[in-house]
Amino acid sequence: MHVAHLSLTDFRSYESVELGLEPGVTAFVGPNGQGKTNLVEALGYVATLASHRVSTDAPLVRHGAARAIVRTAVHRDDRRALVELEINPGRANRARLNRSPVSRPREVLGLLRTVLFAPEDLALVKGDPAERRRFLDDLLVARTPRFAGVRADYDRVLKQRGALLRTASMARRGRRSAGGDAPGSHGDVLSTLEVWDAHLARHGAELLGARLELVEALRPLCEQAYAALAPGSGAATLAYRSTLSSELSSEFSTGLGITSDRAALTEQLLARLLEVRSSEIERGVTLVGPHRDDLILGLGELPARGYASHGESWSFALALRLAAYDLLRADGGDPVLILDDVFAELDSQRRRRLAETVAPAEQVLITAAVPEDVPSELAGVRFDVAEGGVARAG
Repeated sequence: MHVAHLSLTDFRSYESVELGLEPGVTAFVGPNGQGKTNLVEALGYVATLASHRVSTDAPLVRHGAARAIVRTAVHRDDRRALVELEINPGRANRARLNRSPVSRPREVLGLLRTVLFAPEDLALVKGDPAERRRFLDDLLVARTPRFAGVRADYDRVLKQRGALLRTASMARRGRRSAGGDAPGSHGDVLSTLEVWDAHLARHGAELLGARLELVEALRPLCEQAYAALAPGSGAATLAYRSTLSSELSSEFSTGLGITSDRAALTEQLLARLLEVRSSEIERGVTLVGPHRDDLILGLGELPARGYASHGESWSFALALRLAAYDLLRADGGDPVLILDDVFAELDSQRRRRLAETVAPAEQVLITAAVPEDVPSELAGVRFDVAEGGVARAG
């Protein structure tokens, strides 16, 4: 798989860009703040419908413009696809495939698959659980695009159930103040909550089961990648911590005590929701479900978060991305590898090992502030990025 053409209109700093690309290595080189990352961010957006830099779409639209348009020509084996996304902050985004509209943007997911390495990846190791949950869910969607719908359904139910719990929490406080119950109100809330429990358990079981299977597939690949990047630094371990079982409260539970069978997970989620119902109503939040789980990263006997050095944290983050790349590649077809200003953060040994690892990929896109930041193992086409323009060097 490779991107043959990228076209931007009013995306980030670019009023208009037309860029032909080739298989192999392409480096975008220029001083910071000139728009290198904007180019690869656009490709990541086509692959995931999200940015690795911001959580909302508004910053993606050039100042003063009403919308942004990203077009990519994607080649995979003998197939060609032209994907167009129209980004409309505050309104529904739109998508076209081969110049024909599709009903929802997520229908284009899977046409372009990317694995993106960026300085923000340190948050996978040092950041909050939400960063690691997003990593897992984005990889699930890249492998099986229908999980975008599963995740959206779960988030919708979580939001609705959360609103009901907040209402119930306020009602409980009101009853305490009044010294009694309003006739019928408590029973009505519980009845409605049971309906949302069933929805949450069904969608949550699908998401949780898929995550457990994904972690099992990632574990050996991550271990191998970390050993290659940082030999002698200890073994990298992955574990999944779920709100389903108190047995998973230890720092490095493997998660093997939880089945990935969807029917069994549904029943377990329903049981746990019933157990914590009083606490949920008291606090007005959903306490059980994959939205509160975590991917636990370890180095030897210690948790990576809080104990890993800066270099070890970088190596672990890179190992996670390389494991994702290997997994997607095993599914069929190389994803596009994007390395956004990564090599400047690495020492010479890690830089060389990473370069040697990614060099065989079908397409590698690199951003760097100076040509010297691009390892010799990744020599290829170079574009100079400066003053809002992109020009092929040489």
